[in-house]
Amino acid sequence: MTASSLIIAVDGPAASGKGTLSRRLAQYYGLAYLDTGVLYRGVGWLMLTQNLDPRDEEQAAMTAQAFTLAAVADADIRTPDVGRAASLVAAQPQVRAALLAYQRDFAANPPGGVRGAVLDGRDIGTVICPDALVKFFITASPEERARRRYKDHRAKDASITLDTTLEDIKRRDARDGGRETAPMRAAEDAELIDTTTLDADAVFARACRYIDKSLKVEDA
Repeated sequence: MTASSLIIAVDGPAASGKGTLSRRLAQYYGLAYLDTGVLYRGVGWLMLTQNLDPRDEEQAAMTAQAFTLAAVADADIRTPDVGRAASLVAAQPQVRAALLAYQRDFAANPPGGVRGAVLDGRDIGTVICPDALVKFFITASPEERARRRYKDHRAKDASITLDTTLEDIKRRDARDGGRETAPMRAAEDAELIDTTTLDADAVFARACRYIDKSLKVEDA
């Protein structure tokens, strides 16, 4: 890894703010950006639209192996149902193996000829890009994350309540953190940022300070 090849790994649970931060970092540092959750949401969405059970490991693996971003380009993958399906397929080893090469290739060969990439997900710093120059683990309390997710989804689904959203967040955390393959956890060398009481600007400023410091150390 050299200063000319900047890979930033951003991990964390749902609604922690990692997506917002990752997009801003990519724009600020002139890097490519990949929301790896789109891959799993895409697989989940494809299975639901084909009336397949996301728990069916064989069907999920086949869907992941044939997956392309173009297949979900116009799909609404940001619904609660798709989110739950994504968490189910993401726990399956064959699905993760099928999407592993795509993520690593994106990091190694970012589109547009830019000098690096920002990837956000749940196992970027531990599995996908363990040699990333900069790693973050973004988190927040379950209650705060539920409030954010409820605010985002209530317009799409009037049946959603804050309590059910919190229950869903906790179930997903348990599933993501407890799976045997690539469980969600902070890399040992990741910078932890708790966003519970921070706004997006404060999180961005803190992340930039850490990145700039890491780049100076790399150049030394």
